[in-house]
Amino acid sequence: MSGPTGRGIFFDEDDARAVAARLAAEGYTVDVARERLAGEDDDEDHPWAVVTDAPGVVLELLVDEHDGWYDVEEQTAPPTAPPDLPTAPRRLKRE
Repeated sequence: MSGPTGRGIFFDEDDARAVAARLAAEGYTVDVARERLAGEDDDEDHPWAVVTDAPGVVLELLVDEHDGWYDVEEQTAPPTAPPDLPTAPRRLKRE
C-alpha cells in the first residue's frame, strides 16, 4: 500500500469483514488480519485490524458505525543531517 494508511480495530470479525467489504466495494485497498496485543495469550481474544488506504474520515465513520476504534499509523519523517558544529573551542573571554 502506498500513502498514509489507517487502521480500524474491531473485536468482532463480522464487523471487520463488513467494513473491509464496504471499503473494497468503494475501490480502496484493504487488508484484514488479527491484531496481537501485548500480554494477550488467548488467540480468540485478539481483535481484528482492517488496514486501508481509504481517507481517514471514511474509515472513522465506518469505525464509529461498527463500534471499533480508529488508529493512524505514524509516518516517520526522514532523518535530517546534523547541523554543522564548530571545530574550535568557543572563547568566553577576550585576550
